[in-house]
Amino acid sequence: MFYLAQINIATSFDINIASFLGFFQIILGLFYLIFVIFQLIRVGNRLSSSVKTFYIIQLVILPIFLLLSGIILIFQGWRLDPVLQFQQLILFLLITFFILKDIVINVVEINR
Repeated sequence: MFYLAQINIATSFDINIASFLGFFQIILGLFYLIFVIFQLIRVGNRLSSSVKTFYIIQLVILPIFLLLSGIILIFQGWRLDPVLQFQQLILFLLITFFILKDIVINVVEINR
């Protein structure tokens, strides 16, 4: 008998650190997707083609990774041992730092 997914409904929607982290990753991924789209619309004419290409790649890859990771943590986070949950927390903090740095640098550059 094949099992397509092993999701324990009673415990997968239980609130734990991994579920909160998954929700935050989904919200941050959607927020960053909207921010980068507006950023490209606003300053797209002033950017060189190589910088614009980098922003488009960043626009596609980063939100997809955050959304997939968030969904996995929501549904399968209860299976992670505490060391892996801590690793996910550190990785999330690192990604959040780079996203906030990107937002702050772009906002400061626009206001010049």
